[in-house]
Amino acid sequence: MKKQFVIAMLLAAGFWTAGCEKKQDTETTTTTTEQTASVSTVATNDPATNPNVASAEPVNPNAPKPVMTFKETEHDFGTIKQDKKVQHTFSFTNTGKSPLVIESATATCGCTVPEWPKEPIAPGATGSIKVEFDPTGKVGQQSKQITITANTDPQVNQLIIKTNITASVPTAGADGPVRTN
Repeated sequence: MKKQFVIAMLLAAGFWTAGCEKKQDTETTTTTTEQTASVSTVATNDPATNPNVASAEPVNPNAPKPVMTFKETEHDFGTIKQDKKVQHTFSFTNTGKSPLVIESATATCGCTVPEWPKEPIAPGATGSIKVEFDPTGKVGQQSKQITITANTDPQVNQLIIKTNITASVPTAGADGPVRTN
């Protein structure tokens, strides 16, 4: 009888302890979630932490969005040699009713490097994205895609560059003739 009483007391103490720990975890999670929500709201609209934000005013999701309208979305460099970097500038106009902010411009590989304006583009103003392509180590038809993420409608815009790369033919040097296959 004494043995059953001790087991019952141990079980009761275990349940009570587990219940207290669970309550603390829930309170901690709620507090952490509330803190994270308040920090993320401040951080995304804070010009000190987000250089693409002009002021700390709250963002209105129903406000008219900027529209990025390109003169061209595709450029063909034609046939180029392996040892010659090429570049092209894509021009665009903000045809929307609010300032356009480009968050990022990324390419499908490291051989293509885009440069974009970091300051907001006012409605009606123009901007440009310069793209440099390095054909070193590539031969044949190439097509590279540049993805632009901005506060526009649509949020993602695509640019494409194309080229045909011919291999550079080595020349004879001090070591004698060069064999090509």
